[in-house]
Amino acid sequence: MMIKLCHVRVFVCVCMNLYSTCSSVQSESVPLLQHNGQVHVHRNHHRSAPMPPHTHTSASELQHSPTSPKQRLRRSQPMHILAVRRLQEEEQQLRTSSLPAIPNPFPELSGSPVLSPGSLPPCQPSGTYIINIFSEDGMGKVVEIPADMTARDLCQLLVYKSHCVDDNSWALVEHHPLLGLERCLEDHELVVQVQASMTSEGRFLFRKNYAKYEFFRNPLNFFPEHMVAWCQETNGAIPPSQLLQNFLNSNSCPEIQGFLYVKEMGRKSWKKLYVFLRRSGLYFSTKGTSKEPRHLQLLADLEDSNVFTVTTGKKLHSAPTDYEFCIKPNKRTELKELRMLCTEDEQSRTSWMTAFRLFKYGIVLYQNYKIPQQRKTLSHFSTPVRSVSENSLVAMDFSGRIGRVIDNPLEAQSAAMEEGYAWRKRSQRMNILGSPSPLHPCLLSSVIHRTQLWFHGRITREESHRMIHQQGQVDGLFLLRDSQSNPKAFVLTLCHHQKIKHFQILPCEEDGQIFFSLDDGSTKFTDLIQLVEFYQLNRGVLPCKLKHPCTLVAL
Repeated sequence: MMIKLCHVRVFVCVCMNLYSTCSSVQSESVPLLQHNGQVHVHRNHHRSAPMPPHTHTSASELQHSPTSPKQRLRRSQPMHILAVRRLQEEEQQLRTSSLPAIPNPFPELSGSPVLSPGSLPPCQPSGTYIINIFSEDGMGKVVEIPADMTARDLCQLLVYKSHCVDDNSWALVEHHPLLGLERCLEDHELVVQVQASMTSEGRFLFRKNYAKYEFFRNPLNFFPEHMVAWCQETNGAIPPSQLLQNFLNSNSCPEIQGFLYVKEMGRKSWKKLYVFLRRSGLYFSTKGTSKEPRHLQLLADLEDSNVFTVTTGKKLHSAPTDYEFCIKPNKRTELKELRMLCTEDEQSRTSWMTAFRLFKYGIVLYQNYKIPQQRKTLSHFSTPVRSVSENSLVAMDFSGRIGRVIDNPLEAQSAAMEEGYAWRKRSQRMNILGSPSPLHPCLLSSVIHRTQLWFHGRITREESHRMIHQQGQVDGLFLLRDSQSNPKAFVLTLCHHQKIKHFQILPCEEDGQIFFSLDDGSTKFTDLIQLVEFYQLNRGVLPCKLKHPCTLVAL
């Protein structure tokens, strides 16, 4: 009987020990940090089971009393995660406001001039960047430019480094070969920002563009009366000055309208729609030519987009004509995100693209047009660049003591002929006496033109058209090339009224000498340089004078 009672007592003691252990585990305290660093003890009290005296732990004992690893592991309890995150955020804000801004030793890596903790607004790009520029022949040049360099400043830098003539017609072209797109950067655009929005296959080209500001010189030639809304309202009685003012004034509401071929998004089909171009965007009418707001739908926005010329329209997009352009967002986009448009002729495409630029930039374009005329010094380098005006080529008479300008075209023609004869006689006399030149005069007159920028050798008719298109179809843009049909002849390719015409230059022989003529021998020249200089001063049989040489530059 005594043995049974002992077993019962042992069983009761074991149960009491187990109960006290569980109570001590449930009553453990969890410390939480407050703002002032004090410890807040969170206790779980159970009224049904009293806590033994030896299991009660105070906050001071939690901080100072040593504990074993096993006990620390047993004391790990779930914490209030949201409360801890809130406290950490408040501590971070207090720490951020108390620390000063530290100068950043590597601004080109982070893009920020200072190192300051916390969230800060994005900074403008700074430092220098590497830009790859390509010429028409595919050769590239690496240029290091500052982050705030504009397209105009970069063109002036390339003109200076390439020893070209700065006639304010050079442009930087954004080219996408896979998409078949290209556009000329505006003079005020930052090159670094444009490069950031380009894909890896995009590149910059350096070439001439004579049509960049042609609108300000001949505004009436760009927009026919049926395209401008206010011309129809006033029966076309709009002077050129008012036409420019309406386009540049931000308070006016000009509108360009007409039919365009629009490519459906994600499809290869095209639809002919009546389209309206306004400052707010490009719209098309769902009901004929109606302008009512309920019949207009937005095609593209002007604010965050740019207009591009499509060079491979028929091949890549199955365009109905060769005069395609597109509106591309200012980001890295795919082919399906482009808004493809197409016109009936080149003049309509030029008008729509020019109106897009005017509506987007407004008075800034006119300021870009006026800056070269007022510029005296360069912004990023001090060495002056040579400048030659297109009107600086004049006929001069140096027969007297003082030279004079020949204003009469007939007198200028006779002077050119006399100079040619005199040059030929001097060459013959030097050849008889023993000229130091290894070239015969006839051979010299046949090869001297190959050193000129306007001569492009054996290029095809299609290549000459492409070069004229790329450098702007303005009146007087010309180049000379070898004839494909006659190996002894040459061809003058000239642009007039946005149409490209070809004139054959035939050699003719007189008194054993070779001359070149455009008009079947009526006007003869000893070499092509004299021929070009004459038609730069006189129109003759051509539809217009030779004004702008189509030039290729090697970087």
